[in-house]
Amino acid sequence: SGQFTEDMIPTVGFNMRKITKGNVTIKVWDIGGQPRFRSMWERYCRGVNAVVYMVDAADLEKVEASKNELHSLIDKPQLHGIPVLVLGNKRDLPGALDEKQLIEKLNLSAIQDREICCYSISCKEKDNIYKLLLVSSLYITLQWLIQHSKSRNC
Repeated sequence: SGQFTEDMIPTVGFNMRKITKGNVTIKVWDIGGQPRFRSMWERYCRGVNAVVYMVDAADLEKVEASKNELHSLIDKPQLHGIPVLVLGNKRDLPGALDEKQLIEKLNLSAIQDREICCYSISCKEKDNIYKLLLVSSLYITLQWLIQHSKSRNC
């Protein structure tokens, strides 16, 4: 829906939606991040033009596991060279990692074989609006995907 509500729950399984901006249509697969769903990630990565990897930037206990999952995912042959956008969500919470800290903790600088970008966002407060002069976190994501997609025909 593009709207934040306090009673939002994490994705269980997967959801799919199409988003159109101008003449570009992006099919978005929102796949649950819980351990029991991670084995499905590879299945949904076949034929993708970009990966958006969202991290809870305020859950410091799970950052190491998130780093390992991200690196394991992008090591898959079908994702060779596919651009990755990392979104550190919940920057509105105290102690949340900022972009520089996310880059370090997720070891993003070690990823040299593709375009990679990291933004610190808040889906709740739509942070980055003024910083990036954009309308919302979704817009940031769409703009980056359109500009960096391996194939411009998403």
